[in-house]
Amino acid sequence: MAVNRTEGRRVHINGVVQGVGFRPFVYSLAQQHQLNGWVKNTSAGVEIEVSGSLAALEAFIQDLQEKTPPLAQIDNFKAETSSNNHYTEFSILHSEPIPGAFQPISPDISICSDCLVELFDPSDRHYRYPFVNCTNCGPRFTIIKDIPYDRPKTTMAPFEMCPDCAEEYHNPLDRRFHAQPVACPLCGPNIWLEVGGDSLAERDDAIQKTRTLLREGKVLAIKGLGGFHLACDALNPSAVAELRKRKLRIEKPFAVMMPTLEIVRQFCQVDEAQTELLTSRERPIVILDRLPGTNIAAEIAPGQQTLGVMLPYTPLHYLLFEQTEDFPPALVMTSGNISEEPITTDNQEARIRLSSLADAFLMHNRDIHTRCDDSVMRTMTIHQVSRPIPLRRSRGYTPYPVHLPWKVFPTLAVGGELKNAFCLTRENYAFLSHHIGDLENYETLQAFQDGITHIEQLFRIQPEALAYDLHPDYLATRYALERGLNENLPTISTQHHHAHIASCMAENKLPGDQPVIGISFDGTGYGLDGAIWGGEFLICDYTKFDRKFHLDYIPLPGGDKAVRQPARQALAWLDALGIDWNTDLPPVAFFNQQERTILRQQLQAKVNTPLTSSMGRLFDAVAALAGVRQEVTYEAQAAIEFEALVDPDCQEVYDFQIEQKSINPAPIIHAVVQDLKVQVPITIIAAKFHNTIARMVLESCRLLGKEIEVNQVVLSGGVWQNMILLEHTRNLLENADFEVYIHSRVPANDGGLALGQAVIAYHTINNS
Repeated sequence: MAVNRTEGRRVHINGVVQGVGFRPFVYSLAQQHQLNGWVKNTSAGVEIEVSGSLAALEAFIQDLQEKTPPLAQIDNFKAETSSNNHYTEFSILHSEPIPGAFQPISPDISICSDCLVELFDPSDRHYRYPFVNCTNCGPRFTIIKDIPYDRPKTTMAPFEMCPDCAEEYHNPLDRRFHAQPVACPLCGPNIWLEVGGDSLAERDDAIQKTRTLLREGKVLAIKGLGGFHLACDALNPSAVAELRKRKLRIEKPFAVMMPTLEIVRQFCQVDEAQTELLTSRERPIVILDRLPGTNIAAEIAPGQQTLGVMLPYTPLHYLLFEQTEDFPPALVMTSGNISEEPITTDNQEARIRLSSLADAFLMHNRDIHTRCDDSVMRTMTIHQVSRPIPLRRSRGYTPYPVHLPWKVFPTLAVGGELKNAFCLTRENYAFLSHHIGDLENYETLQAFQDGITHIEQLFRIQPEALAYDLHPDYLATRYALERGLNENLPTISTQHHHAHIASCMAENKLPGDQPVIGISFDGTGYGLDGAIWGGEFLICDYTKFDRKFHLDYIPLPGGDKAVRQPARQALAWLDALGIDWNTDLPPVAFFNQQERTILRQQLQAKVNTPLTSSMGRLFDAVAALAGVRQEVTYEAQAAIEFEALVDPDCQEVYDFQIEQKSINPAPIIHAVVQDLKVQVPITIIAAKFHNTIARMVLESCRLLGKEIEVNQVVLSGGVWQNMILLEHTRNLLENADFEVYIHSRVPANDGGLALGQAVIAYHTINNS
């Protein structure tokens, strides 16, 4: 007679497996398969020991990998035979800290459908509670202080659970089992509305009074998951103009929140891929084409045909947007800060820093441990499949890591000056940080340093090397060099555009054993010769690069002033080509006679005229010549507005010259001036210019491919966030049988730079 033998298995799992309902999932599976044993969290992941019949164990192991909870993501799964310990039940054990061990952590996630039902169910104890959550949704990264991810190590520690919440928290079969932010109106955080430091209303009354103020055209500071938003009625031009005035944000677009997908479709074109992004658990801001004739205030995104739109992602948002006929269908939801400062997170800090911006404050008392701005995405169609293109990677995506194709030693890469995000690596993980911002003031530098300290602690990373940008004046570079000196760590300098290409290579898991053609287009990057690079055609791998072509150098009159005034760059081109400064040309007319005289003297004497090969500056110059924008109030404004004018039916191109080591755009400038003389529409000029740059890339790649027999092309740098240019270039290259790699998880702009710095540092040291 056959005996049903009992065997044992020991399982180790890491990835995003804590705070996502993984232990109750394991518990339920064990019950289903009649297995005994235990499961516990450790600093290294989840440990499981089970015993039972061979068939039950095999089914259990398979289900563990195939039926995971919605937010879980398994990176490594190891199951091995263990002795049968004759367990008599299945238990969930207390978490175990392991010195030096680490694991990935879930980002903050939008409210789930179950919690949303409870939010509006009068019979549920979470009815209209702004902090309802479970293991499938809610805050994670912004409230965690340390691992293992348990309540005492979060900002929820001060809130003692009531009996009902405690029962759910300790019940392995409940979806709130060990949901660390679990709370209800009796025991959890609460909200209030205040003006001038005085509380006007609490709880639901505060929401109703906030809605009234928004209807009246007021600006509200609203505390959210990762910081404060500044909100106002997006259909009220005077409210939006007032917010711009107070925030010192002259023309840069504001993000807009709308309550439902149906309402979004009333204002914007939305395709299937954009719908998927808008409704995803990450809930990013998605750039959409605006429908003509809608009553969204034009002041939201001046000079653009697009809107940055997001759906509600917290219970509080849904309560604010509870629809009545007199409530706005769209609210501006922009970062709670004065322009160029970090987003505000602390209540008292908000009272001080936002007092001149907001008419009232909707506060809550759950602390935010890590500030986290909203993420921003676009979509692009590739082979009839639309894929996401990240412009800013933050809430909803960080701190989930980029997986590397090699195990690396711990490295800190500090990123660049603009759109800063740093990167910490360990084993196969690259933890690219949340959006820090432009490192141009003390407050942002402090946020940068605090973020590094927190993520080093969270993932138990003690850097063994530091990587930084070549630019000697970047605050991030100074931080890396000073820390390297103080801690006796090796510091690896990385050229800006090489780092861009390495970032895209690493994201796409290219092994790096063969060189690629890297086309790195952006606005500013410090070159090996001390010039400002930005229109670079490289042959490179992870350790070295050869600059094969670049745009011809052109003076940048006034340095940074020419970045703020594209008209200066246009006049520099006219001067270099001997084209008369005729006041019929828009950038010439922008300056008065005295200013033109000074500019010409400056160019002739070469005073404060650094040389640049930047593609971003070429876009600026042509946009200025075409009359689009002579002065900008935010980065890449001229190029963005120029892109919006492109006639999609125009297939014409301008001439350009590929020389021995450089590409001469002079024929483009001559042709644009000629088109202006004969009054060619700006939409055609914009199209011809975009077509020309795409053709320039193709012809350069053909020459380089023949020279070194390479057919892999990597596109990176902020200019490649121009969707018209990116899509046209990719189509041309692929039709010519090149393999094209672009960004889809990491921003092409400087927000992804640190990833490239980190992998360059690893390969440089590893191969030395």
